[in-house]
Amino acid sequence: MKMVEYQKKGRVIAALWMLLWMGTSVYGQLNGNVLVSGRIVGERQEPLSGVSVFLKGASQGVSTDSSGQFKLVVNRNFPFRLVFTSIGYAPQEIEIKSTSSPLAIQLVSQTLLSNEVVVTASRSSERLLQSPVTIEKLDIRSLKESPAPTFYDALANVKGVQLLTSSITFKVPNTRGFNIPNNFRFKQMVDGVDMQAATLGVPLGNAIGPTELDIQSVEITPGASSALYGMNAINGMANLITRSPFANPGLSVYQKIGVNHVDGIDRAPSLLTETALRYAKVWNNRWAFKVNVSYFRATDWVSNSRVDQNPNTFNTANPQYPQLAGGNNPAADLWNRYGDENNNAVTISNVPFQGGNRTFLVRRTGYWERDLVNPIADNLKADVALHYRITPRDEISYSYRIGKMDGIFQRGNKIQLDDVVVQNHKLEYKGRDVVARVYYSSEGTGNSYNLKPLADNLQLTHLSNGAWGTRFRNQLIQSLQAGLPLEQAMQQARATADVGRVEPGTPAFDRLLDTIRSINNWDHVNAGVAGAPRTGGAFLRQQSRMYHGELQWDLTRYVRWVNLLVGLDYRLFDIIPDGNNFVDFSRPVTERNQPLSDGSFGRLVQYRKYGGFVQASRSFWDDKLKLTGSIRIDRNPFFPTRFNPRIAAVYSPIKSHFLRVSYQNGFRFPSLFEALSFVNNGNVRRVGGLPFINEGLGYLENSYSLASVNAFNAVVNRDVSNGSSVNDAALRNRNLLQITRLDPTRPERIRSFEIGYKMALLESRLNIDVDFYSNEYDGFLGQVEVAVPSSGTVGSDASVIDMVQANRSRQTRYRVFTNAKNTYRNYGAAIGASYRFRKGWSVSGNFNFNDIRSNRAADIFLTAFNTARFNSNLSVGHPNVYRQIGFNVVWRWQDAFLWESPLAVGSVPAYHTVDAQITCRVPKYKTTIKLGATNLLNHRFIQFAAGPTIGGLYYVAITLEGLLP
Repeated sequence: MKMVEYQKKGRVIAALWMLLWMGTSVYGQLNGNVLVSGRIVGERQEPLSGVSVFLKGASQGVSTDSSGQFKLVVNRNFPFRLVFTSIGYAPQEIEIKSTSSPLAIQLVSQTLLSNEVVVTASRSSERLLQSPVTIEKLDIRSLKESPAPTFYDALANVKGVQLLTSSITFKVPNTRGFNIPNNFRFKQMVDGVDMQAATLGVPLGNAIGPTELDIQSVEITPGASSALYGMNAINGMANLITRSPFANPGLSVYQKIGVNHVDGIDRAPSLLTETALRYAKVWNNRWAFKVNVSYFRATDWVSNSRVDQNPNTFNTANPQYPQLAGGNNPAADLWNRYGDENNNAVTISNVPFQGGNRTFLVRRTGYWERDLVNPIADNLKADVALHYRITPRDEISYSYRIGKMDGIFQRGNKIQLDDVVVQNHKLEYKGRDVVARVYYSSEGTGNSYNLKPLADNLQLTHLSNGAWGTRFRNQLIQSLQAGLPLEQAMQQARATADVGRVEPGTPAFDRLLDTIRSINNWDHVNAGVAGAPRTGGAFLRQQSRMYHGELQWDLTRYVRWVNLLVGLDYRLFDIIPDGNNFVDFSRPVTERNQPLSDGSFGRLVQYRKYGGFVQASRSFWDDKLKLTGSIRIDRNPFFPTRFNPRIAAVYSPIKSHFLRVSYQNGFRFPSLFEALSFVNNGNVRRVGGLPFINEGLGYLENSYSLASVNAFNAVVNRDVSNGSSVNDAALRNRNLLQITRLDPTRPERIRSFEIGYKMALLESRLNIDVDFYSNEYDGFLGQVEVAVPSSGTVGSDASVIDMVQANRSRQTRYRVFTNAKNTYRNYGAAIGASYRFRKGWSVSGNFNFNDIRSNRAADIFLTAFNTARFNSNLSVGHPNVYRQIGFNVVWRWQDAFLWESPLAVGSVPAYHTVDAQITCRVPKYKTTIKLGATNLLNHRFIQFAAGPTIGGLYYVAITLEGLLP
């Protein structure tokens, strides 16, 4: 396997050198280089970093360092013109006739938007104000001035963006509703490379993305972008753009030290550190390379909520006995406790109480998340890139990225990521009209493990659910006969049943934890190591490879009467079967989880798609009206071909006012886990929705929904308590069982309409952007839990009796990825405004609204809109309020909302936070010092049900830039 990997990497490198040799042969050497240098300041003589300096009519350019200085090598005879641009300042253009002395340039404050250029909205350069769809941009200056501990955290301040914190190392952006911690509906790219970790099914935040020193800008497109970018760009996308080594040579160093858990409630106050280094070098303005390395380490936030999501009013508890409600609910299912879920429910029957034989539902005690996870999270990442300019307009590059991370990740359950490694190789050519890139990504989950099977197997090494229930029942009857109240009798019965189980903090617990975390087989009892208890495992071993190639060609020069852009792409996933999460489906069902003689689990599982797009645009009426139309076609062999059109218009009725209207289709092929998973997890098998996986299992056509099974059992238990036999009660209430009749999974589709208005007022100092959207989701993908009877087909007497809780062994439970029956419509609006005063002060803010229309009929699963109706941000700042000292403060507020997921359901309270930073620049030493705090007032809050409690984080960061040019 390793030899194959080395051969593939060798072919990539050989191809790179062949292209470089061809470029050198064709174009030869550039001569006549001229060095232009200087310093750029603002109106108060403060040095301006991140100012773009480029040669007019060419792609050559650099950016200023922290002291405002720049050096640009120009291959042009005198005279030539340089252009200076920076967000928030009027552009300036000067003619260079000689280089006898360094330039001294002063920029004047102007606007945040009027001259900004973006590429993500239309896959080609255009003014942000003229973008056909809503797009937000954070350039290097705004990222540095943001009161956020990292540039990635600054996304939370962007109009329309919600940023979930799953772990201190793992943060997930989303826009326009249907938020989840593993957000595969929101695409993330770094320099055109999709950052998706395929088998985990989610982009890993910024785990292998740019460092603090290498980020140039971030462009965010809320809403569907499938018409140009294909699958997964259904809720939106973020494009992270790094700094060119040609534009930003030299050595830069970054060091941050912080502290969190300052109140000592969840954990003792803990240090946070982040170190980054960047070095870039240019030779003859033809060759350039850059190297980035960073390391982050911190004590993670803690998920420790005690919310009971199975209150005594539910039919999965004991609603006929109200005295059991509250903290002593024997059927409790707490947000951040594992091993007390529905699969660990035990029916306690024939208990003499209140003059009859009663039935109770209880659940096992469970283990707290904080006792199962590693409190320390870290992230080590590095990248290297080699660039070669064939001509000033043609460039070829090779880059390699690697990232290793720890942290908590949530899919259906919480997963402890431990030494997850993602690698990426990219070869790219950028010319005047053509962009071509190929890249290869690999993913390995290291020593990660799933908390749910970990807790379940900790329980089962003590007693089986049946044996535990027998202990509980015997002690409960004894306590009731001794005259104890029911509530106390329940507590005593639980204590007796738990005698002998391993407890956190003991050596026995630690040893057993290590054993279970190292076993990959979740299905069967395993002898483990010599002398260890017989137990199943929790080890998460997932490995995948992704191959991607794409070509984009701008044909405008050849067509002339219309701007025409075409593109093609191909993507292939190779999933290595692990015997637990992904299996070789060509093998019989009973053998899929068994290793072969060579130790493998069968042949590779492949998942592929390919497609292309055409986009045409043209301006009319002296550029007052711009019309854009595109259509994309995508093919995945498992599904019908998908067509996705987009039409858009931008109209400027008066100068600096732009009205935009767009309509488009979007789609999402099921992720690898949704399509191809086959994993046992707590006696419930999670399975993909493709029809061949269902063969021999019957969950699509021969199952009852779990929700109806629970309602059925609640009534059966009541009737049994009133003297009925189990079978009679079951058959009498059979109409409560709902046959699911699931269809095979198909792609999720969205129809999206958007209207927006951008304007620049008061000499372009005031910028306002308003947008409204309406989405319609068809075939929304989610999970439904079903029960398949073992004694007959659904509807038969035997199948009905199988559904009784006491006959749990005669049911096979599946959690199936499938499409919703209903169509879902959500809508919303957002307004953002910013004003820059003449003396450098700036005020900005946004207000966002998102909602969903309810359907009359309930669906087969919870669709989980998971988005607050209202949220807002307000910031005020000044880059140089006094002698190179600037500041920025952001207030953020979010309304309460209902969170629904397979792991946890409940209300997320409203919260508000204050983030602040003070920045001090020392130009003489090319140093910037940033003192900041997020959640300055330490108002503890959660962002989603069962998520971590987030408190204050206080830090100081020092950046040295422009060393060793």
